[in-house]
Amino acid sequence: MRILLVEDEKKVASFISKALAEAGYVVEEVHNGNDALRLALANAYDTIILDIMMPGRDGLSVLKLLRERHVATPVLVLTARGEVSERVEGLELGADDYMGKPFAMRELLARVAALNRRATPERNVILQVADLSVNLLTREVVRAGRSIRLAVREYALLEYLMRSPGRVHSRTSLCEHVWGYHFDTGTNVVDVYVQRLRKKIEEEGEERILHTVRGVGYSLKANSNP
Repeated sequence: MRILLVEDEKKVASFISKALAEAGYVVEEVHNGNDALRLALANAYDTIILDIMMPGRDGLSVLKLLRERHVATPVLVLTARGEVSERVEGLELGADDYMGKPFAMRELLARVAALNRRATPERNVILQVADLSVNLLTREVVRAGRSIRLAVREYALLEYLMRSPGRVHSRTSLCEHVWGYHFDTGTNVVDVYVQRLRKKIEEEGEERILHTVRGVGYSLKANSNP
């Protein structure tokens, strides 16, 4: 899942980004309201973490413009100030949750997870390709009744592939969406993780569903799919 983190204090932003990445999220980090507004209008994110106090365009004005332009992405507001009036204003403008600074990172992660659960339509909780399923709420991966344990980045790769079964994803696309950085032609990180994932989801005798498209990238689909 992709998160837009808007925090002008770069050390704080780096700390939050690291914790989110370790939890399996892909994080895009910006440090001012103008960049936040531009990215939120141009891209699809699962959650926006938005600091209120920033130089230039502040968080509340960003939130107001996003809701006026019908961007429904869940927004978690952060602020070092504790005035009730400010919290009320943020909620009235369309914030989905609110946290005051300082905060415990475990609580932030729990609140982000809760926002994502509430934003996930019931019918889209389970992703299914052939006899492989992923529960987006519990992150449980099962194939033919067999429970599969995946590392954080392996799960993120599988989820991304399963969200568009049959589509061929380039290494560049996978790097940007799963790892959150631009593809370096000198790295084989994508190929390494694909091989790790394939060993776990394709045991002996099971149908191959993670396909290599030579010279292009990778695709997840059942052989019976077009």
